[in-house]
Amino acid sequence: MSLLCRFSMSQLLTKMSLAKIPSEVLNRLKDGTVLVLWGAGSSPEDVQRFSQELSTQQCSRIIVEHFERLILSSHPNSTFDAVLSNLFEPHTAKHSFELLSEIVRIMKTNGLIFGKEKSDRISADLKLAGFCNIIVEPTENSFSAQTPNFEVGSSSRLAFAKPTVWSLSDNLVDDQIELINEDDLLDENDLKKPEAETLRVCGTTGKRKACKDCSCGLAEELEAGQPVKPTTKSATSSCGSCYLGDAFRCASCPYLGMPAFKPGEKIQLSERQLNPDL
Repeated sequence: MSLLCRFSMSQLLTKMSLAKIPSEVLNRLKDGTVLVLWGAGSSPEDVQRFSQELSTQQCSRIIVEHFERLILSSHPNSTFDAVLSNLFEPHTAKHSFELLSEIVRIMKTNGLIFGKEKSDRISADLKLAGFCNIIVEPTENSFSAQTPNFEVGSSSRLAFAKPTVWSLSDNLVDDQIELINEDDLLDENDLKKPEAETLRVCGTTGKRKACKDCSCGLAEELEAGQPVKPTTKSATSSCGSCYLGDAFRCASCPYLGMPAFKPGEKIQLSERQLNPDL
């Protein structure tokens, strides 16, 4: 085969490679930085011819990278406008989630990726990696997607609405503001000083509610609806040991149920306590 024939054949193979790329993808390559990814099994000569023909698309820069070297290359963020991936036979490279995440990182906003892969998970992996506007062609085993319109890791301050502050109008003066008289808020009953008997609470419950075995007179007071004043009548002890406590008191002792007290101490009992239960 002559040199001319070999050159024509190489041109034909190259044109067939570009012909497999949609026109809308080729239009995005103009004046852009393009990354060409190829994998194991592909011919380096085919990759070289393809990159040379790709330069006719008026790309500003073309970088060819092997899949296994992409992550190790550590390209800066937002470097490439477009990525052409796994376009060469036999299309054995796999677009793993780790690989797609690296591609998103090094692509610019609204960047375009076009590639080939025989996989049912390519759409899900593209979404998880952060791509949008995903298009998958099962018959052609091809896919295309775009990066979002913001860079990976970018942040934006949320604009919260300012809180509404209530205020009086500046046109109002003090004489025009009607205020409530604080004296009208209280009536005569509110100004009366409560009697000490009405504030008495049960020593067991700590509330103004009599306990089950009330012996202080609070039960009679609540039942009658008015305070029961303790009597000043003194009780006499027949055994002389009432002050020692319930253990030394008889069944009819008027001090039954009360705490122990000192001999000679004045103890006030209610009328009910002075009347023994017969």
